Amino acid sequence: MEKYMVDKNTAEEVKIMARPIGIGQQDFEEVITEDIFYVDKTRFIKEWWENKDEVTLITRPRRFGKTLNLSMVEKFFSVKYAGRTDLFESLSIWQEEKYRELQGTYPVIFLSFAKVKEERFPNARKGICRPIVRLYKEYDFLLEGEWLDEKEKALFQEISIDMDESLAAESLNMLSDYLMRYYGKKVVILLDEYDTAMQEAYVNGYWDEMVSFMRKMFNATFKTNPYLKKALMTGITRVSKESVFSDFNNPMVVTTTSKRYEDSFGFTQEEVWEALKEYGLYEERERVRAWYDGFTFGRKRDIYNPWSIINYLKERMFTSYWTNTSSNSLVGKLVREGNPQLKVAVEDLMKGGTIRTKIDEQIVYGQLNHDEDAVWSLLLASGYLRVESYELDEDGEMEYELKLTNKEVAVMFKKMIRGWFNMSKEVYNAFIEALLSEDVEGMNEYMNEIALRTFSSFDTGKGALKEEEEAQDVESGQKPRSKSEPERFYHGFVLGLMVDLSKRYRIKSNRESGYGRYDVMLVPLKEEDDAIIIEFKVCKVARKQTPEEAVDEALKQIEEKKYAAELEEMGIGPERIRKYGFAFEGKKVLIGA
Repeated sequence: MEKYMVDKNTAEEVKIMARPIGIGQQDFEEVITEDIFYVDKTRFIKEWWENKDEVTLITRPRRFGKTLNLSMVEKFFSVKYAGRTDLFESLSIWQEEKYRELQGTYPVIFLSFAKVKEERFPNARKGICRPIVRLYKEYDFLLEGEWLDEKEKALFQEISIDMDESLAAESLNMLSDYLMRYYGKKVVILLDEYDTAMQEAYVNGYWDEMVSFMRKMFNATFKTNPYLKKALMTGITRVSKESVFSDFNNPMVVTTTSKRYEDSFGFTQEEVWEALKEYGLYEERERVRAWYDGFTFGRKRDIYNPWSIINYLKERMFTSYWTNTSSNSLVGKLVREGNPQLKVAVEDLMKGGTIRTKIDEQIVYGQLNHDEDAVWSLLLASGYLRVESYELDEDGEMEYELKLTNKEVAVMFKKMIRGWFNMSKEVYNAFIEALLSEDVEGMNEYMNEIALRTFSSFDTGKGALKEEEEAQDVESGQKPRSKSEPERFYHGFVLGLMVDLSKRYRIKSNRESGYGRYDVMLVPLKEEDDAIIIEFKVCKVARKQTPEEAVDEALKQIEEKKYAAELEEMGIGPERIRKYGFAFEGKKVLIGA
């Protein structure tokens, strides 16, 4: 649907040209002056300013316009942009005289930790100090005149990426003091992507060092800063108070379930519909809804990811835009290394189902390895899950029903699971072919190669249990410390089967059938394909069980527990049901039929 306006001089309808689309534009000034496609979010300025919270932390998934909104706030309040009425006069905030007078009247400190993605803490600390150094360079005019005494000027010049930790922690507090003296007004501080550095610290193993450093900086910048007027922080997660905010108890935290600023980040359905009209794509609205709708903030449903919508308007193709960007590594790590129950839940989600869980919006990173609820909390905060419903349980705690957000996220999970087997992709594909063609010898050859290459990637990252350690446990009469690695591997393997065979089979796992729970069942979607039942066994070290004995035990269990009953009830005859036992001994696998 094309848009037209009436020419006042000729009274004729004139086609309105759609605005150019800028991918990745995060500078508000450039977006406005270049007339790039933009959805007016300046109402946020008024809402935030009139909420009297001194420090506000807003969490939203990545690519939801956080940086652009902070750039907008900077350009509105900063004295550097005094008199720039051209940036706001066509937007909703300019309708109120009070805010026209407020524009360009405060010193603003704006910095971002978005680029702090380092594998080691010393480099990460430099990455945090680097934008602070740029800020000091921007305000080096403060060294002129009598604004600072000689000691302060000396400290000013000590600011560098290698400055000691105490100076780094105090640096933003000091700069606030200097700017207040110069401009005669307290400062506004804007910090974008505050938690990026901490996520990287968790993934790369220097969490404690990062938390100690950030805690000192946040305390000096936001709690013990008498020169602060208001502060606004954005990020993806609400890191637990016990981590970086233990000395800092005054922020107003606005998460995805909070009612404040519900439609300030992301596009509403009405805004998306108007954009589709502008670009002649209105007839595609239902497909757009299926692919990119699904986010809920507070009470506001039908929120769309701006990154996906803007890319779709430009490319006019339905595909994964948001989930193809970076920062899926933590999600992939948590699901891949997660316990079997978590993988089974992901399997249900990918089939369009839901999970019920409690949510703690204060993400405790140290719990992510062993607390399934913490993983779901992170996935919800990151935008991969949406809230379908919620209710209070018997103990007065909120329980949520969660679902994959939309088709785009479902596609991302499929790509993520395929990525688990990238290092053995050709071998993995060969195994699938062998499985479908009843080639047991080929299945054994290829499965052993897959296990050898990918086993360790499914472990928790702390190292799999070594065979000699397990043997020591047996000799001492202790229960083996862990056998989780084969279980984690086989559940990840099942997800891989589900993704790659979804057009030929319905994959079921760990479900009731006959007199027990089978491990994996492949239900054919076409009559020409056989059904397949797979039972996994880990060789019992204490009994010195051989792989051959474990395979026999698996096949015997399939028969005794009558796992084929469910398939026979579907009308699939015994001659079309294949049964396999998989035995694991360390990283070795034996398959028998």
